[in-house]
Amino acid sequence: MITLGVVADTHIPDRMRALPQAALDALRGVDAILHAGDVCVRPVLDTLAQIAPVHAVRGNRDLFVRLPRTLRLEFEGVRLGLTHGHGGLAGYVREKLRYYTVGFTDDHYLAQVRASFSGVDVIVFGHSHRPVNQRRDGVLLFNPGSLGPDYRPPYGPAIGRLTIENGAVQGEIIPIPIPGAVITEDPRTRLSQRSKP
Repeated sequence: MITLGVVADTHIPDRMRALPQAALDALRGVDAILHAGDVCVRPVLDTLAQIAPVHAVRGNRDLFVRLPRTLRLEFEGVRLGLTHGHGGLAGYVREKLRYYTVGFTDDHYLAQVRASFSGVDVIVFGHSHRPVNQRRDGVLLFNPGSLGPDYRPPYGPAIGRLTIENGAVQGEIIPIPIPGAVITEDPRTRLSQRSKP
């Protein structure tokens, strides 16, 4: 059995000073850690690497951390795609235009994420700050949500765990208690949202 810790959108130091101790404690014992982008500074990855080997991708906020935009990984025969989910600079600009004109919808975003990889069993991503743990067309789409602010109601700070055993993979989203964490939502997002993760 392989256990993978999953972290996304830590946003350090601009939105949070350091990784919360509760998150580090929850990651102890995993075989590897996947960071789905918006790391922001290299020390975040160094801290996580003290727990387990780290695989990370570049998010839209990772201007000074050299990371690949996507990774393909395999654990015990399970093929995994790792991405932030923003689609690079061009994708990010298109997404912002859509957000400010028609709003965010889970279905549209998840369709984009699903289209980013072929031939995988799992796609791990971040960017939306919305937790997702669902299968589409036989592929597990997994986003732990944001560890660093801002959080999307009713969800707060979280990490994820993927368990791989006998060629099957299961995802779990683990809430992380952070004193003073504030959950906010943009009204444009609430009004345009058509589905819940």
